Formats: sequence, structure tokens, C-alpha cells
Amino acid sequence: VQLQASGGGLVQAGGSLRLSCALSGGTFSTYSMGWFRQAPGKERAFVAAIRSADRNIFYANSVKGRFSLSRDNAKNTVFLQMNSLKPEDTAVYYCAATRTTYNAGSYYYPNNYDDWGQGTLVTVSS
Repeated sequence: VQLQASGGGLVQAGGSLRLSCALSGGTFSTYSMGWFRQAPGKERAFVAAIRSADRNIFYANSVKGRFSLSRDNAKNTVFLQMNSLKPEDTAVYYCAATRTTYNAGSYYYPNNYDDWGQGTLVTVSS
């Protein structure tokens, strides 16, 4: 399985970006998909995930109400719409995939994902 993330860039605070992550080499509809981010000097942190079995979506508290995750199974792609961006959202954003169905809390942990994309840099200026 390969994941290709795109859509990062430089944006002013309050602006928006939409990240995409395309999956190839597997049956996309069977994968739960997650987004993580890693700021310089910090650990990789959970952002959002969508569970394939029931399409339930989970968000980190820090992005609730600002970020929106969706998936298009016809395009083998998951999207992360990021609105009202803040400087503290600056990070490299990674998409990840797993075929294992977990309870909600387990999607927060990077080790529970099997495949990762290369990351896309989001920079939010103040």
C-alpha cells in the first residue's frame, strides 16, 4: 500500500487549506484512515481519523470545530479540510492507514497504523 499526501503550503492565520491523501495498492474502502502532525521538536500527534467500518470520525480536541475529515471511496482519497488555521497548526502532516478496526481511542496512537504517507508541510504565519 502506498499513500500520497498533498495540499500543504503557506497560509496566513485564519486561512484554510485542504489536504488530500490518495491510497494505492489496496482496497481503499477497507482501510481506516488517519491524519497526524508533527511540529519541530515535538512528537507525532493525532489530528483526525475515520473508521472504515462505520465511517465514524474522530478529532483531536485541538482541531474540533475547525478541521473536517472526509473520504471519497470512488477516488481512493481522504481529505482534511482545515479552516481557521492558527500558527500552532504549523507542522508536517502525515496520513496513515490501517485495516484493523479499533475502538475509538485506539485511532489516536500512531503505532496502530500500518502504512504512512510521506508528509506534507503546513505553515501558518501570524
